[in-house]
Amino acid sequence: MTSECQVAIIGAGPYGLSLASYLKERNGDFQIFGEPMQFWRDHMPKGMHLKSDGFASNLYDPRGIFTLRQYCQEQGISYHDTLRPVELDTFVKYGVAFKERMVPNLRASDIVNVAKTSKGFSLTLDSDDTIGARKVVVAAGIRHFRHLPSQLQSLPAEYVTHSSDHHHLSSFKNRDVVVLGAGASATDIAALLHENGAKVQLIAREQNVRFHSAAAKRSLYQRLRHPSSGIGPGLRNRFYCDAPWLFRYLPEALRLEIVRRTLGPAGGWFMRNRVIGKIPLLVGLSLESAQVKRHQVHVKLRDPEGNVQELATDHVIAATGFKPDLRRFQFLSAEIRSELKAVNDTPILSSTMESSVPGLYFTGPIAANSFGPVMRFAFGAQFAANRISQDLA
Repeated sequence: MTSECQVAIIGAGPYGLSLASYLKERNGDFQIFGEPMQFWRDHMPKGMHLKSDGFASNLYDPRGIFTLRQYCQEQGISYHDTLRPVELDTFVKYGVAFKERMVPNLRASDIVNVAKTSKGFSLTLDSDDTIGARKVVVAAGIRHFRHLPSQLQSLPAEYVTHSSDHHHLSSFKNRDVVVLGAGASATDIAALLHENGAKVQLIAREQNVRFHSAAAKRSLYQRLRHPSSGIGPGLRNRFYCDAPWLFRYLPEALRLEIVRRTLGPAGGWFMRNRVIGKIPLLVGLSLESAQVKRHQVHVKLRDPEGNVQELATDHVIAATGFKPDLRRFQFLSAEIRSELKAVNDTPILSSTMESSVPGLYFTGPIAANSFGPVMRFAFGAQFAANRISQDLA
């Protein structure tokens, strides 16, 4: 071992950085690994905006002294809690500034293997260094979980990619592109492609491409009946945000169904005018098959009545989201993965977010089936950081 620590945090996005700031406040002996905000910096399209409101897009320190609002004030960047969407570039720079101010000891290295030892765990870095840790927290976000429809998986990347493969979109200028999906990723990348000079069509299984409603002044009655929360208005959403600890005690089948159905695909309110009337929308169509012929992708689409149509395009971008799956964490040893108790390929977690492998914790979207939909958003990082740091410290 080149060094040892009590706690190793894998991942330097909102969840990993927030946890590190909490452990630092509690004088915890920890190391954190990863490029800060890497997924947001490299795998989100340049020019996009966050769907989350400004007040729900913070990283978290125990004293709440470095919020997104505070960062924007310091940098002279326009900000509003709800009425102004947060630019991706602003969020990334804020995350890096948070790291510099709150977590200066981050190691910008990837973990390639985690194995059990008699004292806890051994972590191998991409530099071949090894770290010993008594406990490990996996805060690896969603970058391992991109979902590509089975009909597209065998096609070469020259013709088919996932939305997370793209940061710069200028290379698609004057090319014909089909975007699959109906959520924020789909509407964002379709609009940005159009604005970068591509010829875009958006294809969705849903009968309508939905957009969230813009924030508006509401009466006291409306605010009581549909209270605001970090993931949207409504009593249920407020419960998911305020009581992830209580959500865990719901029956398992109910938890899984809630996570599956809550907050389905929808674009941000600020994207409506950039999509509707600007981009052809082909709705109510499911992907039947796809193949490359004569240097184009030919996709077959089926409507609810069973009718099939075919169209050809230069490139298909699957904005089909992410599906948390423990098997995608290849950096965990085969022994660890075989010992993890799971449901729907996600870990079953204790009230402190510890898995069935003692000393191994999970946080972020992979924890949603235990702690609810809020874990799919940066807003859930405060609960997770507080809950795990209390147990570790």
